[in-house]
Amino acid sequence: MADALGLFEQAVLLSLVRLGKEAYGRRILDDIERRLERPVTAGALYSTLDRLEAKGLVSSQLAAGTPVRGGRPRRYYTLNALGSAALNRARAAIDGIWQGVAVPLGGPT
Repeated sequence: MADALGLFEQAVLLSLVRLGKEAYGRRILDDIERRLERPVTAGALYSTLDRLEAKGLVSSQLAAGTPVRGGRPRRYYTLNALGSAALNRARAAIDGIWQGVAVPLGGPT
């Protein structure tokens, strides 16, 4: 069984799901920052993407460079079957943890 996914790893993988074929660095970063409502460094994102790729949860490929990018290629990321399974397990674990708890929680009494 794969290691449990951390919150940021889940955010990255879910961003790949949402963005589909448009999942590349800057778009992923913008999506995560918007949803987590906090700044995220490019270094944190790319080290997480590298780790997820090493775990076999995502794959990436370089696209041809464009004149707009000065000929530099863009790397696109894709969630694979192992990544989908890991996300499903993470969601099931969270649902299990919250089972039997009324939401929203009240403050201290």
